[in-house]
Amino acid sequence: MEDSQIVEMYWNRNETAVNETAAKYGNYCYSIAYSILASEEDSKESVNDTYLDAWNSMPPHRPSVLSTFLGKITRRISIDKWRKKNTQKRGGGQIAEVLNEIEECISDGHSVEQKIEQQVLHNIINSFVKELPETEQKIFLCRYWYMDSIKSIAKQFGFTQSKVKSMLMRTREKLRNKLIREGLQ
Repeated sequence: MEDSQIVEMYWNRNETAVNETAAKYGNYCYSIAYSILASEEDSKESVNDTYLDAWNSMPPHRPSVLSTFLGKITRRISIDKWRKKNTQKRGGGQIAEVLNEIEECISDGHSVEQKIEQQVLHNIINSFVKELPETEQKIFLCRYWYMDSIKSIAKQFGFTQSKVKSMLMRTREKLRNKLIREGLQ
């Protein structure tokens, strides 16, 4: 079934939309959740929460790319679940490592001004990622969007772990420099 048809089903409040979403994007959402949570039960729960969030978001939202929309929801829900579960366990695990790496470039704020800056930051990062050479772009997204381990990225691209770490460090430095030039650092 086409994404536009699935979105239309959500807009028409047709419950079959959830089944179609699960059939088409269930594994995709699960892989995102599992890479963050590393727990089958928590990942399944996050995916189910994704379907509920999608149901509650459409209408009024009409996503142009359903897979990206669902991926963002799954990622947000999974990170929130991970944070709640690990509030006393700071510093351990893959997610903490990934968040610590990227945290140098991106600060988290809560004031109105900071929320506006976050939107600007979002646009700058999207632009930055699109400007990267294809391999750097894929590695950056694997690490900081899908939260893949260095080991799995190295295996996927046929690189050593050292090369992947080096590429990520250089890419983060480029991002940091761009943010400085844009006045956000």
